[in-house]
Amino acid sequence: MKVEELKGKLEIAQTTSNPTTNIALDTVKIGKQALIFVGTRQSAEKAAEEIAHHLKLNNETQVEHTASAAADAYRPEVDSSTGPSRPLATRELSGAADEALHALSRPTKQCERLARCIKGGTAFHHSGLTSKQRQLIEENFRKGTIKIICSTPTLAMGVDLPAYRAVIRDLKRFSERSHYGYGGSNWIPVLEYLQMCGRAGRPSFDSEGQAIILADTESLDEEVTERYIQGEPEPIYSKLAVEPVLRTYLLSLIATRLVGSKREVMQFFSKTFWAHQFKEFRQLEKTIGKMLLLLEEWEFVRSSDKDSTGFASAAAIKDETVKPTLVGERVAQLYIDPLTAHEIMVGLRKYPAEAADYSKAYSKPLPMLHLISSTLEMRPLLRVKVRELEEVQNALAVHSGGLLVSEPSMFEEEYDDFLASVKTSMFFQEWIEEKDEEYLLEKYGIRPGEVYSKLDNADWLLYSASELAKLMRLQQILRHITKLRFRVQYGVKEELLPLLQLRGIGRIRARKLFDSRVKNLADVKNADISTLTKILGSGKLAVDIKQQLGENVEVVKEGKRKGQINLNDYGE
Repeated sequence: MKVEELKGKLEIAQTTSNPTTNIALDTVKIGKQALIFVGTRQSAEKAAEEIAHHLKLNNETQVEHTASAAADAYRPEVDSSTGPSRPLATRELSGAADEALHALSRPTKQCERLARCIKGGTAFHHSGLTSKQRQLIEENFRKGTIKIICSTPTLAMGVDLPAYRAVIRDLKRFSERSHYGYGGSNWIPVLEYLQMCGRAGRPSFDSEGQAIILADTESLDEEVTERYIQGEPEPIYSKLAVEPVLRTYLLSLIATRLVGSKREVMQFFSKTFWAHQFKEFRQLEKTIGKMLLLLEEWEFVRSSDKDSTGFASAAAIKDETVKPTLVGERVAQLYIDPLTAHEIMVGLRKYPAEAADYSKAYSKPLPMLHLISSTLEMRPLLRVKVRELEEVQNALAVHSGGLLVSEPSMFEEEYDDFLASVKTSMFFQEWIEEKDEEYLLEKYGIRPGEVYSKLDNADWLLYSASELAKLMRLQQILRHITKLRFRVQYGVKEELLPLLQLRGIGRIRARKLFDSRVKNLADVKNADISTLTKILGSGKLAVDIKQQLGENVEVVKEGKRKGQINLNDYGE
């Protein structure tokens, strides 16, 4: 359907003063579903709340109207063919809302906010949600229970959902050039716009769909039409032009023996889209050559045709064989940027070599946390706000001389990123000090979904660091990293680690046990069932952890006193 034709046929009732809400209400009225794309997570949550509020009001009005007309006029189940004559699927919505609320061990304000939206037939979707919550929303949208999703562009890529309408509310996005510089609002790429439009009218669900752009003024309408509807998508460029990608790919080629000489390396890359696009392959050869020299310098690869002085003839350079070192092979297997691996190894060497200094160095987790927070894999980092600058600088002062990454001058471009890496490491440290998701959201502005995404990255990088420490034969450091990795996985202080060996015991239950003077496996074994049941709030779990420790604990069969338990071989 042409744009002009759509403009003439699309009539939306002005039920509220908000055009986005009006489109959402109209979509539900015609028995359809919609995805609404906005620029920020806050906008997604706010828009979903407003739409949910109005849908709930409409639903309640329908119930009141139909209840007097017929006793069977209201049913929890939704039949989309009936259109607006029946209220939303309240039973299913309540169930989904409850699941969203309890996706975490302790519901956050965001969980509560999402649950309220779902009860109104709407949801918000962004990277700050947990994977469980995002899956829940998508599943209920597919079932037709949730009618409207307000989302950042997280849903624009590779998701097949039954959306009749894709509403693009925000075509501009704020970008921050640097911490102390000025940011600005910029148009999103045409390709991103097309991806969002492509979510409407998916062939597996509908024969047609509508993509709607909201424009505030007539002049903006004309600009949007020219830029996006009539505009051409941006050119696609090879990612091999990005240094981290090229480094990683080059080492992988060598480590897997797909290439065995510098000539073969050049032949391989000459057939890539990168070479086709760049045209001047001699310039690319220089770039690849520099990258090979770096990998050799870091001792991830070696050339075998050099003489004892380390030199080779010009004629022989291209025919030099290249082979991975043992460390290079492992780096490729870990799938981290070779630069990251190099920086981790440099950092590990900064730990004190004298045994007398071990305990002092390893008692502070922040240096290691800062080391992994300084890597490219941890981006985006938590940016330092002006009001936070003093706290970050105080943390730097406390660990002065103890960090494993050198502090740049405050006048250098890298200083903003350095401060952000310190703040990110402070976030990890607060997590392993058992701060909960709500606290982290309020202090760092990082939502539960982002928390667990960063924790996954941290776990991956700490594992990589432990593997490199093995190859470097740094046993003391290896033990420190392993312990820290467990703390990051569970978000606990070191004192709780013994209890985490028990299946079914996480950070909250471990803390409850510890605070009740059950501090290790011996204490668990010595505690009676009733005590453990009282602490954990579950008799089944209490029996299970006893059985994990090799005790024969059986619940008495039917016919005996309720709750009675047999403890064979448990002692007096």
